[in-house]
Amino acid sequence: MMIGLIVGGLIGLLLRGGILGLVLGAVLGYFLARPIMAALGKTQVGQVRRAFIDSTFSVMGAVCKADGVVSQDEIRVVEQLFARLRLGEDGREDARKAFNRGKAAGFDLDAEVARFAGLCRGQTPLLNMFLQMQLAAVAADGEVHAEEHALLLRIARGLGLSEADVQRLEAALRGGGRGPSRDDLAAAYATLGVQADASDSEVRQAYRRLMSENHPDKLAAKGLPESMRPVAEEKTRNITAAYDRIKTARA
Repeated sequence: MMIGLIVGGLIGLLLRGGILGLVLGAVLGYFLARPIMAALGKTQVGQVRRAFIDSTFSVMGAVCKADGVVSQDEIRVVEQLFARLRLGEDGREDARKAFNRGKAAGFDLDAEVARFAGLCRGQTPLLNMFLQMQLAAVAADGEVHAEEHALLLRIARGLGLSEADVQRLEAALRGGGRGPSRDDLAAAYATLGVQADASDSEVRQAYRRLMSENHPDKLAAKGLPESMRPVAEEKTRNITAAYDRIKTARA
């Protein structure tokens, strides 16, 4: 909107002159810019929505093929994701094509990650969701090995995320839905992105911020496809479970 104010004000100043022309031009520029910016926003959301499935599964194909072969565990996880995302037959076929494209020789993993990151333009919750999907494939056997962690870190950096973001997602995977054991408690703190010596207020603020950022409706408005809603809902459940584990341990 600011660009509309500036451009409109300058035009008003040139055409009419004086403070009145500046003010009138700025007001006109503001109201003209609003529908243009809204249309651009809708276009951007639509582009993200269309690219999400394609980029997710093409990168996943490259991730699964990174060690030279796609394992049966990885194939099983990918098929489970199809069901979990409630993809129809056409959607599954598109996802399979994307997956096969990603595992083919010559696929440029870094370029695909950069393309998706560019579409999302710093929408961190969406980028984290994308990274979470890759983690699901990497951890098909229930754990993340050192070389797999390195690959996730490479993808995270391409998305503009940090190693802490990778560790947070890995912690959520380790935490699962179990009770507040010592290891699970460490995973719970990592899931919320706070230290174990954080105050109750800091823990509560981190929980509220993550719940707000990862609300499925907010993510949908930013471009998350409707088929990804179950993943977003599961993430908010994991955040709540981590918060509950910490509260139980501190009670």
